[in-house]
Amino acid sequence: MNVRKKINCSFTPLFRGGLAMLLLCLCMASCRENSEIFPPEVVPVTPSDTTAEAENLLLRGFYLLNEGNMGSNKSTLDYMDLTTGEYHRNIFAAANPSVPKELGDVGNDIRIYGSRLYAVINCSNKVEVMDKYTARRLGQIDIPNCRYIRFHEGYAYVTSYAGPVELNPEYKQRGYVAKVDTATFQVVAHCIVGFQPDELEIVDNKIYVANSGGYMFPNYESTVSVIDIASFAETKRIEVARNLHRLRADHHSNLWVTSRGDYYTQPSRLYWINTQTDLLVDSLDIAVSNFHLDGDSLYLYSSAWSNVTMSNDVTYGIVDVKKKTIVSHKFITDGTEQQIQIPYGIMVHPQTGDIYVTDAKNYVSPGTLYCFDREGRQKWNVRTGDIPAHFVLLEE
Repeated sequence: MNVRKKINCSFTPLFRGGLAMLLLCLCMASCRENSEIFPPEVVPVTPSDTTAEAENLLLRGFYLLNEGNMGSNKSTLDYMDLTTGEYHRNIFAAANPSVPKELGDVGNDIRIYGSRLYAVINCSNKVEVMDKYTARRLGQIDIPNCRYIRFHEGYAYVTSYAGPVELNPEYKQRGYVAKVDTATFQVVAHCIVGFQPDELEIVDNKIYVANSGGYMFPNYESTVSVIDIASFAETKRIEVARNLHRLRADHHSNLWVTSRGDYYTQPSRLYWINTQTDLLVDSLDIAVSNFHLDGDSLYLYSSAWSNVTMSNDVTYGIVDVKKKTIVSHKFITDGTEQQIQIPYGIMVHPQTGDIYVTDAKNYVSPGTLYCFDREGRQKWNVRTGDIPAHFVLLEE
């Protein structure tokens, strides 16, 4: 079946973890009345003569999940059709006009598994399950304060903070990983981990979980949990650094782990664990908010918040994961990174080498998606929903 036809027919118009970002979301609540969800629409973003190469690509486009402001039910889903050069805004609303409150409150992760598209909606306590071609709703998985999702042999694994959104250094509710049967959308088991678990990665029949303790300032967590998939039991905790967030495994038996630090004297930093020994190896002195692994190149940015200066320090870089060295402190080469206020999402197209970076701007206004070629020169940009954050590629 032709993917382009299916998508065009369907989409034609008819917490970030951590203390600083949680406080920012809460403080901005009074601004939400002036912000709006734009109706579904399609806009051309690239000239027709630049899309011819897409005819030979297996990857036809990508979804972009916009987080939306906490408490405002403003998470939206966009789609970029790389074969037509058209950007489709707010497609979930168009595909599901009868769903109340649309996607819901804070889109935190998005993945494709089999024929389905899964969107983790954090403060709405659910994972929305959709058809990956049409974004039509198939059902939902109920998980409190859910964060990130990965898949393995017919099951989805979802991290959950388990307890309510609450800043409390004496927080008592440990988080867990939920095991979900993707055939029935039912949670079949839980594995307790640390406090406020964020990203997870599956390597060699083990699940690695970054425990943040993000609600427990100043008593952050500092461990990565290791779960044996067969027994679905935590077998080890690996001490890394404070306020962990993201995980990514390379092809050299390394698990790359980001620490957000404490926003005062301990800065954000990048670490790696050997997945054969499950031991922390070393770290690189580079701040990381988000990253994308393309081959042996780890593209990253940081918008590190400081409670000392009350500002974000925005940086970019590339790490060679094989050599374990910082090879560049920028991947945008034409100076247009100055247009980006708060980088918030990142993806690299595995075939074209195009680099996609989103800008969350002031967190309450529509953001912007930027596309750069493999040499780091801006090709185009387009308006998104509020807080554009999470990408997933769609194959033929």
